[in-house]
Amino acid sequence: MAGRQVALLRGINVGRAKRIAMADLRALVEGLGYTDVKTLLNSGNVVFTAPAKAKGNAASRIEAGITQELGVSSRVTVLTATELASVVAENPLQKVATEPSRLLVTFLSNPADRSKLEPLMRRDWGSEVLALGARAAYIWCPEGILASQLPEAVGRVLGDAATTRNWATVMKLHALAGG
Repeated sequence: MAGRQVALLRGINVGRAKRIAMADLRALVEGLGYTDVKTLLNSGNVVFTAPAKAKGNAASRIEAGITQELGVSSRVTVLTATELASVVAENPLQKVATEPSRLLVTFLSNPADRSKLEPLMRRDWGSEVLALGARAAYIWCPEGILASQLPEAVGRVLGDAATTRNWATVMKLHALAGG
């Protein structure tokens, strides 16, 4: 896929075991032939442009590069800028969620994994809310993320096939990707 893309690394810079410098991550992504590489925050968010002649799957290439060059293992989910814009536009909880840091977006590595979350939609989560989009799950945690059981339940169902960001970070990535 050519054009502006966003790579979301799972678990990078969370805890002591998976810390990498964002400068090293930028250099790695540039070394893979991607251009206009920018990282956001210190948590494994990379926005880049893939040339039209880019070979292979960006997520797989970045995952392999992180393991080989930086000695860290991390799942990588890559979305195009258009896919990220769709995740932002289809968020059904924007009017309900009043605090961006308490609204989580779980990006699905494989959109087909959405069906795995459907049983969670039938459970009563009290004041917490789960909504599903085509490529993401939206989780509203009005009492705070640490007090919420819903993100943990979503994580158990999806395992390492997804990665989560709060709404404030999603909007920063969207802006950085040109949205």
